[in-house]
Amino acid sequence: MTPAPTAPTPPDPRKPAGTARKVRLVLWTLLAFIAVAGVIGYAVVTATKPAPTAAAPAADAQLVREDSHAITTPATEKAQLVEFLDFECESCRAAYPLVEKLKKEYGDRITFVHRYFPIPSHRNSGTAALAAEAAAQQGKYEQMVAKLFNTQPQWGEKQDSQAALFRSFAQELGLDLAKYDAAVADEATKDRIRKDIADGKALGVSGTPTFFLNGEKLTLDTEEQFRQLLADAAK
Repeated sequence: MTPAPTAPTPPDPRKPAGTARKVRLVLWTLLAFIAVAGVIGYAVVTATKPAPTAAAPAADAQLVREDSHAITTPATEKAQLVEFLDFECESCRAAYPLVEKLKKEYGDRITFVHRYFPIPSHRNSGTAALAAEAAAQQGKYEQMVAKLFNTQPQWGEKQDSQAALFRSFAQELGLDLAKYDAAVADEATKDRIRKDIADGKALGVSGTPTFFLNGEKLTLDTEEQFRQLLADAAK
C-alpha cells in the first residue's frame, strides 16, 4: 500500500472544536504522534508511585499474542486491526469513539485488538494500564477502557497518582476489590504490560495511537481513508 502523504501540523487540541474539526484532529494526530521519534525508557508504574523499567525490544516480537485483548471475535476473520494505545493520550481518547463506530461496522469480519503502550511522559498512563489489566482479569476490560477514556479530562495530565480514582472505577464496575488490588500489585500484571511495550517498540511504535492492519502499520489522513482500508480488508 502506498504511504499516505504527511498530514499538516494539528491544531491545539485544548481549544474547543466542532465535530468535523475533532475528526480532523483525530486523524492528524495519528500521524503526528506516530512520527515522534526517540521515545525511550518505556515504563509501567506501580499503583502508588513511579517505578520506571526500561522495556528492551522483544527478540520474539509479536503483533498479537495469545493473551492480547481481542475486543471483537468474528466467526470468520477477514483481517486484524491492532491498536497500540495509551489511556492518558488525548489523541487516543479522541480516536476512541471512531474506533468504536468502526468496530460496530466491521467487528463481524475484523478482529480488533488492543495493546498497551503507556508513554513515560504521562504520569498515570502506566497506572491506568494496570487498572485496565486488573479489570480484564475479572472480565471487565472493555468497561474499564470506556471508563478511563470517558473520564480522562478528570485525571489526565495530573502529576499525582490517580490510583485511588482508578480503584473507585473498579468499585463502580462491581469488581472484587481484593482481587483488583492483588492484580495491580502483582509483578505478573506489570510484566504483561511491559511485554506489550517491548513488542510495540520492536515493531516501530513510537507514539499513540498506532494502528496495524494485517501486520502493516497505517499512515492515515482521513476517516474516509481509514474506513476504506477496513472495508477493503473485510471483503
